[in-house]
Amino acid sequence: MELSILTISYLIASVTFILGLKMLSNPAAARKGNLVAAAGMTIAILATIFLYEEDGQKLGNYGWIFGGIAIGGIVGTLAAKKVKMTAMPEMVSMFNGMGGACAALISIVEFNHLLHEYNGDMSAHIPTLVIILLGLIIGSVSFAGSMIAWGKLNGKIKDFVFPGQHLLNIALLLVILALAVYLAGWTPAGASYIFYIIFVLAVLYGVFFVFPIGGADMPVVISLLNSFTGVAAACGGFLYDNKVMLTGGILVGAAGTLLTILMCKAMNRSLTNVLIGSFGGGAKAAGPAGSAQQGTVKEISLSDTAVVMAYASKVYIVPGYGLAVAQAQHACHELEKLLEAKGVDVKYAIHPVAGRMPGHMNVLLAEADVPYEKLLEMEHANEEFASTDVVLILGANDVVNPAAKSDPSSPIYGMPILDVELAKNVIVNKRSMKPGYAGIENDLFFRPKTSMLFGDAKKVLQDLIGEIKNL
Repeated sequence: MELSILTISYLIASVTFILGLKMLSNPAAARKGNLVAAAGMTIAILATIFLYEEDGQKLGNYGWIFGGIAIGGIVGTLAAKKVKMTAMPEMVSMFNGMGGACAALISIVEFNHLLHEYNGDMSAHIPTLVIILLGLIIGSVSFAGSMIAWGKLNGKIKDFVFPGQHLLNIALLLVILALAVYLAGWTPAGASYIFYIIFVLAVLYGVFFVFPIGGADMPVVISLLNSFTGVAAACGGFLYDNKVMLTGGILVGAAGTLLTILMCKAMNRSLTNVLIGSFGGGAKAAGPAGSAQQGTVKEISLSDTAVVMAYASKVYIVPGYGLAVAQAQHACHELEKLLEAKGVDVKYAIHPVAGRMPGHMNVLLAEADVPYEKLLEMEHANEEFASTDVVLILGANDVVNPAAKSDPSSPIYGMPILDVELAKNVIVNKRSMKPGYAGIENDLFFRPKTSMLFGDAKKVLQDLIGEIKNL
């Protein structure tokens, strides 16, 4: 069998996708992995533009194609360069939504081609029609859901829950599936109208699918929607018999699905519970655990904090979303180096769902050149807390809340947490006593070994560094 240059190009691109994804599992090689996968995508795009032929004709329309690439490349580059680390989760969600929109648009275009080519009689092309419908439904849900997730993450869209919303969602999904089966099985005369009704209902379902899901579950939702986009892209690969598109879609879909499962495991919750539980979704999250003040908090001064940390043997830093909001990762790394120069063993405890997207804290600290070996996963960190002198919590809340272990009425009950209360001293840096994303009060703040250090994380760390230097 003769291999064309196009096929070889697709094979090379597919291999780079696999290698790039493999390299992403190692922080030291992650940047290179991104570049390798991007190079493969470039090869696949250029090969398609210049080598793809159908009925002896090449694509043409180079002005439109490269004009679109130029506009998208400029917008994407500027957006990526200007985005703050705090806004990275919503950017990931938006870009993921664009992928879903592309998959849906491909299905719309190919449906119209199929409809006109066979004059409305698509009964001999049911498999193709099924793939088109799958791409349309999954892509539309991914697009609409990602846009709602983007709006909720940046605060422009609030949680929206009403009685019977989950029943409405189930009803919408059943109607969508019933119409899709009807269209694919019987290809009725009004096929075009039914197709666009499915499209509108799928977008509506995507909106209502994400609306009731609380902010604390956003990392799981982003991961799940990412897997949807991958599956929708794979449908496009089937549709065009494009191996590289199929490979890329399968990799994204599989990786997103596995990550979703792992994150649900990290929270000790099923995916079903995440989707219908409204964890962090406003009023439902504010259970008895956060309904009343549990005591008084003890504040600590900067000078006392400096003394406690400078003369400790082992210090653990627990980063949270507050660290990202303050852009304090560089100051945090500077504090770490200063303490190590004084002989203090400093490490970081990373909870799997800290922040607003998978791996948010890892990326944040990597930006400040924190050595990866200093980032301990929850299981390993929990083994160390009992022998730790000081735990400094920077903007983390729900992932250190003891209610997850002690209060069955709490919405986070059963979620594995960082056992920071086992340390000799716990210092919590927060702007205020405002609850975390789950909307509940944190019992840790009222424990005897806990002291509160209020203020913006970046300024507090900078002042703390100054105090330690003066000791």
